Amino acid sequence: MKALVLDAEWRPKPGYQVSEWEKSTGKAISGNSIWYNPRLEVKEVPDPKITKPDEVLIEVKACGICGSDIHFYETDDQGYILYPGLTKFPAIIGHEFSGKIVEAGPEVEGVKVGDMVTVEEMLWCGHCTACRNGFPNHCENLEEIGFTVDGAMAKYIVVGFKYVWKIDAIAERFGDEEKAYEVGALTEPTSVAYNGIFERGGGFRPGAYVSVFGTGPIGLAAVGLSKAAGAGMIVAFEVSEKRRELAKKVGADYVFNPLEVKPSEVMMELSKGEGFDFHVEAAGAPDKTIPEMEKALAINARIVQIGRAAKRVPMFLETLQVRRSQVFGAQGHSGHGTFPNVIRTVAAGRLDLSPIITAKYSLDDALEALERATKREDGKIIIKP
Repeated sequence: MKALVLDAEWRPKPGYQVSEWEKSTGKAISGNSIWYNPRLEVKEVPDPKITKPDEVLIEVKACGICGSDIHFYETDDQGYILYPGLTKFPAIIGHEFSGKIVEAGPEVEGVKVGDMVTVEEMLWCGHCTACRNGFPNHCENLEEIGFTVDGAMAKYIVVGFKYVWKIDAIAERFGDEEKAYEVGALTEPTSVAYNGIFERGGGFRPGAYVSVFGTGPIGLAAVGLSKAAGAGMIVAFEVSEKRRELAKKVGADYVFNPLEVKPSEVMMELSKGEGFDFHVEAAGAPDKTIPEMEKALAINARIVQIGRAAKRVPMFLETLQVRRSQVFGAQGHSGHGTFPNVIRTVAAGRLDLSPIITAKYSLDDALEALERATKREDGKIIIKP
């Protein structure tokens, strides 16, 4: 089968201390400190095979390009990948996907051949201390589809059934199987936003004022989810004009270019001096966004950091104290009913992110799609193997 494969050279940056675990596993904890000169290629690879009784073989129908994939494609001024997280190459990339089960092992339960499904990207073990304590996003034995194991920018992928969720209800909602697969592929990034807002950040009461910084796919999902949850006002800040328009389509009441306005002043004016109750950082630029949020905190406000950025951010903690405010870090999407709740919200018609799908490419043209994605003007670009 054809697949989009990423390979790179293991070359730790000067001064980076490679751990014994990294040496023994070949995995980089901090990818942008180790992987040099990335090379992406659409090439022929062997079809994956079921090797365990609890696995399913999925024919991939749609796979979204994520910001993480772009950070594999782009490099810093030294030639290292930009992605700062857990990685092991070579690997087929792609982790936001949907497809049809075409084969199932003898111990598979709850799903069957022919089912339309989407899949969690984080392959939690279920038996480490973090998993047993209910924190699968922080699994000590974590593998990640498209990061440390082969992903879904290919015709087929094999995964354990416990990571698989049916999207039949989405197909029933749209009445169109092809569209259901495309929307189903948005479940993973939407679940990242859901986990950040409702699980990690604790959510907000209907009527709350919500700001979203950055309206790439995660930020757009945050806007749509905030609308579905009854936010009283949603304000988005985004530098791309096209993405600002998409934010309006999925529920933002006001959208501004943060290079043309002072976000904190905008929020204080719109809230008549009271500040905003909930702030979502989805831009991955906390050094620029957090200081603006800090100046527009309502009493009892919350900030959730979803965007990835390997940066230290100065904060004036006195402000958090006097405003009774909190900051939450969010990673991943697994557990806590996140995937099924996102699917239910879409199936109920309370969340429709189909307008953010702005381009579709064949697998043969995946490199062209990635190049387009680096312009950061699209909502979600879908690869259709």
